[in-house]
Formats: sequence, structure tokens, C-alpha cells
Amino acid sequence: MSDTPSVLRHAPRALLLDFGGVIFQTSKRPTGRDDFAASLVARADRAGYVIDAPTVRASLDAAVTALKHWKHASSRRTEPREMTHREVVGDFLAADLPAPIRALLIAEAGAVLEDMNAMLSDHEVRPGIPALLAEAQRRGIPVGIVSNAHSGRSHRRLLAEHGLETAFAVQVYSDEVGMRKPHPRMIELASAALGVSPADAWYVGDTQDRDVVAGRRAGVGAVVLTASQHTDQPPFAVSETADAVYPTPEGLAAVLQDADAPAAPAAAKPAPRGRAALLIDHGGVISTSTPDAAMLDEFATRLAALLHHEDEPVDRERAFALIAEGRTQHKLRKAAQRESPDGIREVDATTFWRDLVGGELSERARALLEAEAQHLMFRYGRAKSRRTLRPGIRDLLETARAQGMPVVVVSNTVSGRAVRAECAAHGLDHLIAAYVCSDENGFRKPDPRITAEAMLIADADPERTWFLGDKPENDASGARTADIAHRVIVRGGSTPDDDVDRAVADGVATHAIDSAADLIDLITSAEDANRVLTPQHTI
Repeated sequence: MSDTPSVLRHAPRALLLDFGGVIFQTSKRPTGRDDFAASLVARADRAGYVIDAPTVRASLDAAVTALKHWKHASSRRTEPREMTHREVVGDFLAADLPAPIRALLIAEAGAVLEDMNAMLSDHEVRPGIPALLAEAQRRGIPVGIVSNAHSGRSHRRLLAEHGLETAFAVQVYSDEVGMRKPHPRMIELASAALGVSPADAWYVGDTQDRDVVAGRRAGVGAVVLTASQHTDQPPFAVSETADAVYPTPEGLAAVLQDADAPAAPAAAKPAPRGRAALLIDHGGVISTSTPDAAMLDEFATRLAALLHHEDEPVDRERAFALIAEGRTQHKLRKAAQRESPDGIREVDATTFWRDLVGGELSERARALLEAEAQHLMFRYGRAKSRRTLRPGIRDLLETARAQGMPVVVVSNTVSGRAVRAECAAHGLDHLIAAYVCSDENGFRKPDPRITAEAMLIADADPERTWFLGDKPENDASGARTADIAHRVIVRGGSTPDDDVDRAVADGVATHAIDSAADLIDLITSAEDANRVLTPQHTI
């Protein structure tokens, strides 16, 4: 036990194992790809199609290489999703085959992938696994599987063939749950199914980029590697390290046999306090807007020039009408989504221009709008109105900077790029840490996801965070959903004063002010009371 890492000296309350490289050692069959290609030829033949094996084999070879690159790239993501069976078959295995045969194989994708796993590789139970499972059973430690897999049902079949299916209380396979390691949710799901916290479990894998990273993200009690051909060859540099590495599971079996009784269940760690922050709306708060006929006229003229064609005459007047129709449809969408259980989504640029503005235009015109949508939205975002900086804003942002409070703009907008350009034009960009805009986030206030992103960026303590907006139903309501303590509405925006007062009386907002300058005293007093005036923050 002297050489055993301290985190392994007490037995876990649950043991989670990877499949390949831990429970099984896999080795490629010399004839595996040819056998699998022959099985696909046979499937095509049963449907009345003739295709030669070399053509299928060439598609498989390309697919295996492409899938390897995709898996490596996915391992770099924080929460990677798993492809569906139909995607793996249609976009990779059968991508080069004739359309009817490709469609046939997509329809039978689950069975195709089950065959692939069995045909391409041989599987042998790794040394030490029987002893490890027996010791876990003796000590009453539940065991689960957490594995990336194209075919979980193939893995389940292999376990049954080797008499191991009853050893596992839960099996979590990426193709069955729709996510893949290093997504921590796979480990969290398995732990929850076994009735323990990840902190009370050991996770055993064989790769650094998937298994070690997944274990650390999930906060497991210990991460162990049993070496395979993949262990020392991660596709990219990985900063996390395992607590222990053993040549085979035999080493871990011995450690578990010698381990003391499980330690007391891990106590939940208190959430970090975070720092004070200022979240601020843009339109109506940072600046007010005044319709500018000349700017909009110029934009409509340019839109007409873009769309005009002999098959679709578009002059300036028609361009104005198309824009008006798009805005009307957008407003109707926003109103309908307020009751949607899926959240309040922002319209994307392509949908706005191709479908809402150009819904009745020719295919050629709609293609133009789709291709130019992002640039059109930026130009339109700036042409809708002329912006004027509201009094007190610059002083407020400079005060926040002096207090060490990051400022994050949280804006419902069709063009975050335009919002940034407007703030830069006012000379404010150096005072703003980040912008979270609905067209980029995908959700509109008061949906909590847009505010949650801003809070994460600011590493904000909700009790010390201020949200300044002008719409109680969007800004204050969204901030309250995020548990932000200070929800301030500035008068003079689009909300009547009576509605502002009502929001304060109802507790939706906590303060109503006449100018952004009024918020300076509120923030300064609150920070003085907290006695926390830190100009820098370290994570």
C-alpha cells in the first residue's frame, strides 16, 4: 500500500469502467473489413442491388479514417454529442455508395453497426477483470460501464457471450445516451444510477483525452488508467493526469483487495462566491434610438439593387414592403414563443431574410438572401435607427471598472455585430468585457440561458451582481430567474413609468432610476457594505 496513491487507499462506493481497453482488449481482425464489406454487399443483394465488394471496401476505408479524425476532434469539445446510427452509416460508412444502397443501409443502421463492431475486431477479457469484479461483488461495490460506442447493443451482446452481463448494475453507452466522453454527464448519469456521487466513485479508462478528462470534469474520486495501445498516444496535449496507471486491470484488482473500507461520503462542495458584476442591456439603456429615414432609405435602396432581376423586379418601395413584412412576422414569432416550453429563441439571420422577408420571392432571390443574410443583418441592425449615448453611461462603466466589476452587455438583438459597432462608435468598447447577444446565444431575454452565459463570463456572484435594463418583462424578469439580487430599470426607455413602478412594487425589479448615473451611488454603497473592492479577480 505504500506505493498506492492516497485516493485509492479507501475503496470507492462505486466503480465505473470503460469497455474497450479496460474490460476487453480489442485487436483488429486481418479480414475484418473485407468480411464487413461482404456483409453490406449481401444486404444490398437481398434488396435486389448489385455492388462489388471493392467499391464497398473503399468506402469503408475512407470512413474509418474520417471517423478517427472526428472522434479526436470531438474529444477536444467540452460536451460532445454522439452521432446517431443513421449519421454514422449515412455520412461515413456508406457515403460513397449509390443513393438507393446508402438509403437501405441508413434504414438498417443499428444492425449494420452491431455487425461492424463484431466483425472488425476480436474481443478478449483483460487480465484482472474477473478478479476486480469478484472483489467489487464481495465488498458490495456496484459496478457500471461508461463507454463511447457506435453500438451499445453489440457491447451488451459481448458481455453476455463472456458471462459478464450480470456483473454490471448499469451500462452507459454513448450511442444510447446521445453524448460521448469527455462529456462529464455520462459519468454523472452512471453515478446517479448507482446512487452515489461521482466524488465517491473511481473511474477506470485507457485514454487521456477522453477518460481522464471526463473523470476530472465529472469530479470523480479517482481516475485510473489500465494501459492500452491508446494510452500514451493522445491526439493532442492533455493537461489532466490520471491518479494511477497500471499495465493491466490486475494492478487495480490488487489495489482494491488491499483498500480500506470506503471513506465517509464526500461532502458537497460549496459553490464559489464569485465577484460583483454589472450586466447591462443595450437598446434603451446604453443608447436611445431615433428612426433615421435617410439611413433606412439607403439600406432599402441597396436591398432592391441586390434583389432586382428580370424574373423578380424589386424597387425601393417593394424593398421597404419586404422589410416591413419581415419585421411583422418576426414580432409574431416572438409573441408566440413566450409560451413555448422550449424557450424564447432568437430568429437567425438566414430565417429572417430568406423566409420572413423573402418568403414570397423567387428561388433565385431567396438564394441571394440566404447567401447574404449575415451581412444584411449587420447593415440592417445599424440602419434601423440612429443611436444616441444616454447620459451617465460612460461614468457608470468607468465606475464599474474602478470597482473591479466586469461589464457584460446582454442584448436582445438581430445583430450582435451591430451592437458591438455601436458601442465602439461611442468609445465604450474598452470598458466592456464581453457581449452576450441573442442572435449569437440563440435565446432571447427573459430566457435564463442568455443571462446564464453572461454570469459565467463574469464569474459573477448573484448577490453582488447588478442588471440594468429598461424592460421589466425582459430584463428584470430574466435577471430574477438567474437569482440576480439587484434588478434595476432605468426610466426613459420604451417602458411607461407606471409599468416601471409596478415592476418594483411587484418585486420583479428592485430599483427604478432616472439615469445610469443614479446607479453609481447604489453600486458604491453596496460594495462598501461588502468591504470587497478588489481590482483584479483570479480564478
